Amino acid sequence: MEMNVEQLVKMSETWLPVVLQYGGQLTLALITLLIGWWLINVLTRKVGAVLDRRNVDRALHSFVGSLASIVLKVLLLVSVASMVGVETTSFIAVIGAAGLAIGLALQGSLANFAGGVLIMLFRPFRAGDWIEGQGVSGSVDSIQIFHTTLKTADNKVVIVPNGSLSNGNITNYSRETTRRVDINLGIDYSSDIKQARDVLLQIAGDPRVHLDPAPVVFVTGLGDSAVNLSLRVWVDTAEYWPVTFAFTELAKERLTQAGIGIPFPQRVVHLVQAS
Repeated sequence: MEMNVEQLVKMSETWLPVVLQYGGQLTLALITLLIGWWLINVLTRKVGAVLDRRNVDRALHSFVGSLASIVLKVLLLVSVASMVGVETTSFIAVIGAAGLAIGLALQGSLANFAGGVLIMLFRPFRAGDWIEGQGVSGSVDSIQIFHTTLKTADNKVVIVPNGSLSNGNITNYSRETTRRVDINLGIDYSSDIKQARDVLLQIAGDPRVHLDPAPVVFVTGLGDSAVNLSLRVWVDTAEYWPVTFAFTELAKERLTQAGIGIPFPQRVVHLVQAS
């Protein structure tokens, strides 16, 4: 019995420092893991609240929250593993190499993802807006992480990668509530400009036309066979095309009724007889 006690004492003298050392490290690592996990959850909720206040798309909201949570938790686990003596240098190197390989393989997809994030954060357009970008114009049907779907005027569906869309010029025709309609035409040189201006301004008496800014008619140039005029009126954005089509037809009818000619392109040729 005494021998057993002495053996236990000797064993305790050998193992007690080790237990105290690694037990302390393990306890500290567990505390770090619990506190870090809690802080990551709090931070993820804070990021979600910020994205909510900025009216970020729910798809991006969920993706960004999940991505941030996963990355932070992986970093936390690596840190905790190093605290208990696990060699993490090679593990980090493998993660870095894998990340580089994946990044090179998915370079185009990552560019589209980054473009989708920028579009959803800064909102150059929204679903339902009529835009023009990358040589395509149409109504925005949906905005996804990697691409944006447009519907053209003749109901074709065009899928545009977000990478190229976010890096190019985007014209948003629906952002503003009003637009200017320009009706450009030419009249005969023999016609009365003041009379033509009065006829065009009568057309602008349409109730869809805004009075501020007031409708105007300008002489925009002297062409080869016509005096070029431009009727400019402001309307609601939704009325842009209906007013454009209606006023173009009315301008032709009213000017013809007033005896004001709209000449077609012509060329004057002088023949010189050789002596």
